[in-house]
Amino acid sequence: MKKYRYVKKIIAALLTSATLAVFLSDTAFAYTLPYETYNYDYRNNINFTPAAYVPENSIAGSKLLCDSLLDENGNPTVVGAFVNPQDFCIAPSGEIYVSDTGNNRIVVLNSDMTKAVQIINSFDNNGVSDTFNAPYGVCVSDNNKIYIADSQNKRIVVLDLDGKLVKIVDNPTSEILEEGFDFTPLKVTVDYAGRIYCTAKNVYEGIMVFENTGEFTGYFGTIKVSISLWQKFWRRIATKEERSKQELFIPTEFTGIDVDDDGFIYASNIDENGIQAVRRLNPKGQDVIKKGSKKNVGGDLWIDGMSDYSGPSEITDVVYRDKGIYSLLDRKRGRIFTYDHEGNLLYIFGGLGTQAGTFKAPAAIETLNDKILVLDSLRGEILTFTATEYGSLINEAVALRYDGDETKAEKIWLRVLALDENNELANIGIGKALLTKGDYADAMKYLKLGMNREYYSIAFKRYRNNLLKDNMSYILTGLIVLIIIFTVFRKYRDRKKGKVREGGLL
Repeated sequence: MKKYRYVKKIIAALLTSATLAVFLSDTAFAYTLPYETYNYDYRNNINFTPAAYVPENSIAGSKLLCDSLLDENGNPTVVGAFVNPQDFCIAPSGEIYVSDTGNNRIVVLNSDMTKAVQIINSFDNNGVSDTFNAPYGVCVSDNNKIYIADSQNKRIVVLDLDGKLVKIVDNPTSEILEEGFDFTPLKVTVDYAGRIYCTAKNVYEGIMVFENTGEFTGYFGTIKVSISLWQKFWRRIATKEERSKQELFIPTEFTGIDVDDDGFIYASNIDENGIQAVRRLNPKGQDVIKKGSKKNVGGDLWIDGMSDYSGPSEITDVVYRDKGIYSLLDRKRGRIFTYDHEGNLLYIFGGLGTQAGTFKAPAAIETLNDKILVLDSLRGEILTFTATEYGSLINEAVALRYDGDETKAEKIWLRVLALDENNELANIGIGKALLTKGDYADAMKYLKLGMNREYYSIAFKRYRNNLLKDNMSYILTGLIVLIIIFTVFRKYRDRKKGKVREGGLL
């Protein structure tokens, strides 16, 4: 009996230790979070990872007071629930502008989202009080102008920070627009030159571009549609009636837009193939995004129609963060996918559900300092996520690598590997750093673990060249010795054969 008591104590101690290890490590989030955190390995298999971001808070209008909305006693009153909000943005000052679409207003929150500092539901338009009708998108430019996609009023309204009208952009005219064109703006952003980029309903030609004067100048970043040879063949031999019943091959609409510090436009779209759901458009409208080793920036991998999930992601918004990092929001499964400037998938988190930290209908994504913010249109809330040690280390390492400081990045990647030994990107980062330092043998080891053939080949070539260079004197000496031995042996053999022939003649 004593023997069994000792066994029970040992088992209890092991279970206690395991439980403590789970709660004290970053991998604990895999057990306590209401969603999965994972990434894909070289063979496109799912690897579960520590959580890069965890839920922190949710902000609802029904819990916020507004300083500018006072009751009869002069006290701040409640903002009221957000109804079907579709977009939000972070102003240069750090204030958050929410497009409360269902309530026809723009709600401005302070930087820590503890209260509303302003509610914009009307503005003076040449002496007339004008109102919004389903304002869908909102953006605040670097020169502190508020751009509102007033969708059902068919216009873009530009205000200053005090809510005074600057200009209205409506009724775009151009030879490339159809007669009776119905302008219904959805999402809007502005670059450093004051040019307005706007996605619009039922516009497939690309992003609409307006000069800072409000003049429409054309489309930007049109998505080209590719048709297979088989489809072309059948369309050529089909009758007119058959062609009318066939699927129309038209580009998809852009779903979200953002602009980086260099003026490049990041634009998301829904890709039915799950390969490319975001574009980085240069000033000429050309896509210059890098797709990484997997040639995929489409969210959950959906290769050759095979996936662990039901169909490709449906990316509804994109946010450019910093140092080449950007995040995509998937409305289909509530995932957030984050990539670096080379198109490498850094981490995945988020999910749909009713638990805290999950979404019902994610509509827009933003970042504030080290936090990620997601606007849920059905919940009528802003959900905030904060970085864990694991996520912060990856962000820091990628930023150092973006700046070209591979040596400092190596130390950070080593800490990432301590938390997630299967992180291929960390192995590649360490391998590249060792390659830069000239430690080719160790570089090969880490690059092999990271399954990076390109840089492994470079490391192997340099390792081989150094090996030959360092041992060239020994190799040449050995060759000379072999040549001498061969020459002596040959002369000895010839002399011996000569004596044998002479002996035979005798």
